[in-house]
Amino acid sequence: MDTASVLKDLPHSSGVYIMYGASGQILYVGKARDLFKRVHQYFGNKSNRTEKVLKLVQKVEDIKYIITRNEVEALVLENNLIKTHKPPYNILLKDDKNYPFIKIDVKADFPRVEVVRKLRNDGSKYFGPYMIGITAKEITDLINSAFCLRECKLDFKHISPSHRPCLNYHIGRCHAPCAGKISKEDYGAIIKDVIAFLSGNDKSVAKILTDKMTAAAEREEFELAMSYRQKLQVLDKLVRRQVGALPKDFDLDVFAIESSGLNTVVAVLFVRKGKIVGGDKFVVNDFGLNESITLSNFVMRFYDGDVIAPDEVVVSQDIEDAGVLQEYLCEKFGKKLNVITPRQGVRRQLCDMAASNARDYLEKSLSVRERQDNMTIGAVMQLQEYLHLDRMPSRMECYDISHISGTNKVASMVVFTNGEPDKAAYRKFRIKTVEGNDDFASLQETLTRRLTELKEHSEDESLGARPDLIVIDGGKGQLSSVMEIVHELGITDIPFISLAKREEEVFLPGRSEPVILPRNSYALKLLQRIRDEAHRFAITFHRQLRKKSQTVSELLSVQGVGDARVKLLFSHFGTISNIKNATAEQLACVKGIDASTAQRIFEHFHPSEQ
Repeated sequence: MDTASVLKDLPHSSGVYIMYGASGQILYVGKARDLFKRVHQYFGNKSNRTEKVLKLVQKVEDIKYIITRNEVEALVLENNLIKTHKPPYNILLKDDKNYPFIKIDVKADFPRVEVVRKLRNDGSKYFGPYMIGITAKEITDLINSAFCLRECKLDFKHISPSHRPCLNYHIGRCHAPCAGKISKEDYGAIIKDVIAFLSGNDKSVAKILTDKMTAAAEREEFELAMSYRQKLQVLDKLVRRQVGALPKDFDLDVFAIESSGLNTVVAVLFVRKGKIVGGDKFVVNDFGLNESITLSNFVMRFYDGDVIAPDEVVVSQDIEDAGVLQEYLCEKFGKKLNVITPRQGVRRQLCDMAASNARDYLEKSLSVRERQDNMTIGAVMQLQEYLHLDRMPSRMECYDISHISGTNKVASMVVFTNGEPDKAAYRKFRIKTVEGNDDFASLQETLTRRLTELKEHSEDESLGARPDLIVIDGGKGQLSSVMEIVHELGITDIPFISLAKREEEVFLPGRSEPVILPRNSYALKLLQRIRDEAHRFAITFHRQLRKKSQTVSELLSVQGVGDARVKLLFSHFGTISNIKNATAEQLACVKGIDASTAQRIFEHFHPSEQ
């Protein structure tokens, strides 16, 4: 790259800069208030740059930029580009990093208290996340013990008039709304008390549990009294996490960063309703110029996931464009939200606590981090070198076929991004056109469907993404059959390989002899991981289909049940488990299922209860 000519053309405007590697691959995306000043910092005095930034600069072959009208637009554009292209030198927080929350569906007549890991805009109230010493499950157990809410998933619209309450009612853990033992209004008043508790009112719960413990002890029900005592201990543990100088209804997230120059850790503390309820630590792969930029980038990525917006975002040090980030978060969550760097007081103490956690994790995780890098991005780079690929295989896809004697044939597509499983991008296929036991034809059908979606710019985010490498589970024959389809479709810019399991040989198109990767190489281990994951995913899908087909066959053996009624049952209950667990009365509530047929279905699955 002619650095001087590229740098001199940069404008003094806000925008996004994109750094490319030798193969035209995006390595890093960054935002800047002044593109000229920011990009020059990467190529200036070496003494002012960290080791990881120097590593990035060595790989940069070209730089492009997009001018924006303001800094907020630059921040949003940067975020969108990172999510689309997944550059290896930007922060990529995993989609499956979901925290436990407590959910109350306030629109329901008789709500339950549930533990969930996905936040939805469904009108429900969410509380949390709950971690570190006190789990969401402990909180829900405490709530159900104190307030006797229902724990079952019964659909009250389809309950028989003769329905009897379950054991929880008889042991005093449920008010049995299913049997009409409590009115909707009285139950709603209890739900308000539960919400008040989750919003910081601890005293009422402590009194309820203490009274129940005393009453149980007086009745000489000592095991029950002990269980209430344990719930009081959980409550005490929660109360002792109160941050004294904060209001009881106050929520904040605290972020602190620690770096060794090459490795970086960000620690997060969650304060909800004035109490510390959880925290987490992240090893961060971000090649920003300094900790300020990296911390700002991390906070931005963090709030793209499933989180509840706090009242304040507290950071351990001044961060890049804090005002811009604050403006973006306020607009995203539709509420006033401050981003602050405290100098003293309780917020500073919380920052110090988070920093201490980050520092401890940094010291203990260096060897783990190094191995993780070798197993992921290091393995990707090594694979590019061994196979002489034009591009670093940042997005790898692997395909496998699963069936038993040609029945319930399925194919799996698993995706690794920068050497790590990207489970949100996995896809599965049911083989539709192949008769019998023909793996070659099944692979051809699967790759035809996948590559056609790619050529037609599928709206499916994963099928519309172009892979840097496609791996086929199998040997030379499987690869050759796939390449026939590839040539027919005119795909010329995606490399294909296959991995034969017995000798772990790598076959390339047009080459008769396999490539033998070093047995202890990270590149081979990466190929083995993605191959094994594709095999696991295919087998799991095959087993699900086989189980469902067996169950459908079982249902069809019941007198009076045909394909139409099977469809009605699955449409109503969703899963075979729900059908098996349904009572005869619940089965009869399905439109199209008469009482006698419902009874026969029930007796089929419960022969001992006839």
